[in-house]
Amino acid sequence: MDKNVVYTDQTWQTRISAPRHKQGLWELVKATPARIGVGRTHTRPLTKTMLKLQYDHAQAIDAVRSEVSRECLQAFDLFSVDTCFQDKETYLKRPDRGRVLSNDAVKTIKEKCLSRPQVQIVVSDGLSAKAIETNLKDVYPALLDSLEASGLKPGTPFFVRGGRVACMDHIGEILKPEVLVLLIGERPGLASAHSMSAYMCYQPRQGTIESDRTVISNIHPNGTPPIEAGAHIGTVLKKMIEQQASGVRLQW
Repeated sequence: MDKNVVYTDQTWQTRISAPRHKQGLWELVKATPARIGVGRTHTRPLTKTMLKLQYDHAQAIDAVRSEVSRECLQAFDLFSVDTCFQDKETYLKRPDRGRVLSNDAVKTIKEKCLSRPQVQIVVSDGLSAKAIETNLKDVYPALLDSLEASGLKPGTPFFVRGGRVACMDHIGEILKPEVLVLLIGERPGLASAHSMSAYMCYQPRQGTIESDRTVISNIHPNGTPPIEAGAHIGTVLKKMIEQQASGVRLQW
């Protein structure tokens, strides 16, 4: 093949000078967003490779530091409550603070939410507010449609600022839902800064172990498609209710 051929996918370009196995390299490039086959100048990466790395690193930092906009929450009629995280620095250094709701949050949830719902939907920024901004507009409507098609009734949805995955256990203690799904921003990486996960649990309570949770991860436009994820979440929740189980105890 010619030297300096440019292979392209949706997110980046790779430039290899006369690869020995053209088809094999191309298959690898298509299979992963990781930085493979990027070429080099002598022993150093190409300038464009380093610039893209620095750009993606900055995107990851922004995802962690940013906040979900009020407009985004209003679009889905989500009221907001806080955990005990206090501020972003504390949130990053003390994960335990993000697992417990503040006293004001507990009071607000009791006042505004339906108790003992069949399905409780909770949204949280987690480690990537950009994940919520990017994916919620597709995931949330698809999830509601899937619940309706499955004959399941959601409770009162809301947003948790500064949440960690285990905050769903505290919420479970307060509202006692049959099943709960937490849509939360994932820890951003250098391949994607806007990836969301959906953590689901049958009757979550404080003391729930991680193997009792079911998760659909990597929900973003270049990963698990958000609309498909929303529809699939509804299917999984129905199966949980039917089997009265989640996590490793759920049969597929």
